[in-house]
Amino acid sequence: MTFVDFTEIAMLILFGASWPFNIAKSYRSRTAKGKSVIFEIIVVIGYLFGLSGKFVTFSQTGHLALSVWFYIADIIMVCIDMALYRRNTIIDSESCAAD
Repeated sequence: MTFVDFTEIAMLILFGASWPFNIAKSYRSRTAKGKSVIFEIIVVIGYLFGLSGKFVTFSQTGHLALSVWFYIADIIMVCIDMALYRRNTIIDSESCAAD
């Protein structure tokens, strides 16, 4: 593993470490207030660009970088948080309708 590979994986781990806390907060709060689904979509697009570069390298070299699995894990976590955002917007609208 090169230094560049190490730093990329470290970045993905550190970014990824924040998502479980965000997911837990979204799950417990049961509200979408203060959340930005646009931000999360942009983050997923960024991860997909990084991941696509790894697949291009794989098609050229036959070597699948270890960082691919961290990109996938981070994308999955962001998607879980986006699903909770959807759930929470439904809860918010039901709460407003009940008032």
